[in-house]
Amino acid sequence: MSVAQTQVLLPAEWRDFLALTKPRVMTLVVFTGLCGMLAAPVSISPVLGFTAILCIALGAGAAGALNQWYEADIDAVMKRTQRRPLPAGRMDRQSALHFGIGLSAFSVILMGLAVNYAAAGILLVSILFYVLVYTVWLKRRTPQNIVIGGAAGAFPPLIGWAAATGEVALLPTLLFATVFLWTPPHFWALALYVKTDYANAGVPMLPVVAGERTTRAQIGLYTIPMAIAAVAPWPLGLTGAVYGISAVVLTAIFAALAAQVALRTAGEGDAMLPEKRLFRFSLAYLALIFAAVVADRWMA
Repeated sequence: MSVAQTQVLLPAEWRDFLALTKPRVMTLVVFTGLCGMLAAPVSISPVLGFTAILCIALGAGAAGALNQWYEADIDAVMKRTQRRPLPAGRMDRQSALHFGIGLSAFSVILMGLAVNYAAAGILLVSILFYVLVYTVWLKRRTPQNIVIGGAAGAFPPLIGWAAATGEVALLPTLLFATVFLWTPPHFWALALYVKTDYANAGVPMLPVVAGERTTRAQIGLYTIPMAIAAVAPWPLGLTGAVYGISAVVLTAIFAALAAQVALRTAGEGDAMLPEKRLFRFSLAYLALIFAAVVADRWMA
């Protein structure tokens, strides 16, 4: 059933608006933003720090809502998204659009007035990038959608650092690069075992248009610059041994899992266990890398 044919059976409730914000994605966004703030060389007052994190969360939620507003037709086709508020008929698209725009404006304005304009500017860019560049322009047009669009999820450490310092420096830029380069292997590992969903929805994800073999090779290739960006803060003197050793060990595990995926050939089983292991570890990897940045800062 298409979105246009879906009947609104029940009025939207607060859980539906919460679902629009993609809470699981928001959790990782908030965490990396918080780590960027705590890793900064200056302290920020608890009130301003809370406000900044709240704005990051609201901005991420707003981007998620606008993404679901625009992709309601795709979500109705894909099994893993059919129960979202719009394709399930629990909310109309106009409500989602107004909610997303209002939340975007509020988060950016509050960040600018309460924290600083540098953080607000980066927050605005991150929302626009995710909605306009990734969702509207790239996702339905090119298999490079997640490569370029991955920048949208890499902004939070820059925002958190800017909230504390009012500027951007090399360390948060490397954290940005780590998330940016982490996104393709992370997302392609997922796409390998849900590629049928993307094919049915007409989304040109790499496994759909280039095949599994090419996707596996690209996962291996993108892991190399990701590893360099993740470890670089240590030899550059931006962090100490706590982060450096953690980054080396965690990245080595990530690289080993990515190599298993990259070297796997067709016919080795249908369970796709290497892909699932890489996808699940990639989530823990990013969280632990950022936690190590904060631990290194506070143990120095």
